[in-house]
Amino acid sequence: MTHPIIADLEKRYTTKKYDASKRIPQQDLDVIYQALRLSPSSINSQPWKFIVIESDAAKQRMHETFANKFQFNQKHVFDASHIILFAYNPAYNRDDYAKVIDQDIASGRTKAEDREQGFGAYAFVELNTDEQGNNRAWTKAQTYIALGNTLHTLARLGLHSTTMEGVDSELIGKVFKDELDGYVCDVAVAIGYHDESGDYNAKLPKSRLAQDSVVTVL
Repeated sequence: MTHPIIADLEKRYTTKKYDASKRIPQQDLDVIYQALRLSPSSINSQPWKFIVIESDAAKQRMHETFANKFQFNQKHVFDASHIILFAYNPAYNRDDYAKVIDQDIASGRTKAEDREQGFGAYAFVELNTDEQGNNRAWTKAQTYIALGNTLHTLARLGLHSTTMEGVDSELIGKVFKDELDGYVCDVAVAIGYHDESGDYNAKLPKSRLAQDSVVTVL
């Protein structure tokens, strides 16, 4: 019998065409949003924002971000139920981490009198920050952890998805400037229900390298 985790991963694939008539119910969206929030990150930094494109007005704005390139993904904007922008903070700093520590205190994880000691883990940020305060490679890596967590969540819910690095980060930054507030989006995920007759990728067998070529047990 196949383990449920493996079953999830076996059925997950990149959707190529969505059924525009179907929308994800709120109860499933609530699970997705909680999964985003609960995603792990180094030192619990959470250097991200997740912008959900749901309304027709927001979808029109997203549609416009494909004006210059990656038009092959543009069709997903209106056909998919939702689009999630995964954005990261390119200059994560001590004040950002202070919000995490203060939440730890509010949650009872850290005692108020130990607040300053909580900044010890901030050394990991400093190790990944250059002289200009840029640590985007590190924060972007954290955001991809959230992406992986989300893809598995979607598979468990029986929803279809398309990871899109084919997005115009610069234009998204302009169109969604207020919402991003300095954060950067290099990847987005379309989510919804596939078009059974038009999604050719659903019918193709899953293909991965052999386990012994990618997993080494010492």
